[in-house]
Amino acid sequence: MRVVAFNGSPRKDGNTARLLREVLLELEKEGVETDLVHIGGRPVHGCTACMKCFEKKDGRCVIESDIVNDCIAAMTESDGILIGSPTYFADVSPETKALIDRAGFVSIANDSMFARKLGAAVVAARRAGAVHAYDTINHLFGISEMITIGSSYWNIGLGLGPGEVEEDAEGLETMRTLGRNMAWLLKKVHAGE
Repeated sequence: MRVVAFNGSPRKDGNTARLLREVLLELEKEGVETDLVHIGGRPVHGCTACMKCFEKKDGRCVIESDIVNDCIAAMTESDGILIGSPTYFADVSPETKALIDRAGFVSIANDSMFARKLGAAVVAARRAGAVHAYDTINHLFGISEMITIGSSYWNIGLGLGPGEVEEDAEGLETMRTLGRNMAWLLKKVHAGE
């Protein structure tokens, strides 16, 4: 069992990464292999709607100049996908949006290659706007025929400066519950194979 997490924040060790690590720690306690990929702050090209992924059907985006094809490969090889983003003007970071759009198109173009994988959104916010960012990420999971994992509350943590999310006890507990829920379902799915 493997889960890959994507940090869409330009702050490699900021609040989004901290929240994702909290989820990953719970998964690791349950014997799930994890990987954290940092995409924020890197040059990540947005989708150009060229539709080449539908022509080629090779599980890749034709844009080869960034990390997205590596991310798509990691998603394909994983049983679960976590996508984390800070809240930028009530939505996800540009890098997160580019990953969602391009990976989503490639998945759909290749017979819904993410179907039945587990997915969860993780969002860091200063104060507000996080629910819209949370929805944006979850839309990828819905249209990709994935199973969205929830927690005891929306998967959101509050904090502005790096490390401030550590003061959000409820947010951290929400992440731990998310990790336990994802591990539980992964075990159920694998037991039935």
